[in-house]
Amino acid sequence: MTKAWLIDMDGVLVHEGDAIPGAKEFLMKLSEKEIPHLILTNNSIFTARDLSERLRTSGLEVEESRIWTSALATAAFLAQQAVDKRAFVVGEAGLTTALYEQGFVMTEVDPEFVVLGETRNYSFEAITKAIRLIQGGARFIATNPDATGPSNEGDLPATGAVAALIEKATGRHPFFVGKPNPVMLRNGLKRLGVHSEDTAIVGDRMDTDMQAGVETGLTTHLVLTGSTMREDIVKFPYRPNYIHSSIADVIEFI
Repeated sequence: MTKAWLIDMDGVLVHEGDAIPGAKEFLMKLSEKEIPHLILTNNSIFTARDLSERLRTSGLEVEESRIWTSALATAAFLAQQAVDKRAFVVGEAGLTTALYEQGFVMTEVDPEFVVLGETRNYSFEAITKAIRLIQGGARFIATNPDATGPSNEGDLPATGAVAALIEKATGRHPFFVGKPNPVMLRNGLKRLGVHSEDTAIVGDRMDTDMQAGVETGLTTHLVLTGSTMREDIVKFPYRPNYIHSSIADVIEFI
């Protein structure tokens, strides 16, 4: 029996600012039954408060405490790893705020970490500084491996693509905290106070959501309203437990 849920946001609950049919009913049923749940996103641009408001404008009521971003996961992970909590950050408010709340100082002077997140406008100057700091010994951390992000005009280069550029220049592979790394999900489970064997994940991507769920030992529900089409599933060596047309079909599993 599923006692807790981890739910991806984009492509599962919303698409380009509009709520996907069934999303509101799904979240309402979780709340009515008081079932622990978190909304997950690899997007590190926005704070949980920002995302709560964006969901509200889509017609979905989600408290900011129920939103778990790759930025929050990265900050929580680094707080356990850090010696002096000094970081050079390439990213936006979602990431810098999360690190600040964990006690980090943002600096380009002798940082312990270079932390790469997503931003609307990557600065070549900032990327160059990141490369030189990593060459000087800073540890290379990235919020998530997504190579592209969506826009109304088409794909935009995202954290994974810029991380590849820095890796090529430095020869140093980043540690990605966000999905599919189980670190993000395990920290989410800890926040909820639940165990993996009692938890399900709903996502739209085989290469992040489903892989993370499989590696963490969750029950996996793939919905086909986002990045994955049914014919894509056979390209992967693992399979989700359930495949649905949309989140509306997952309601019966609550």
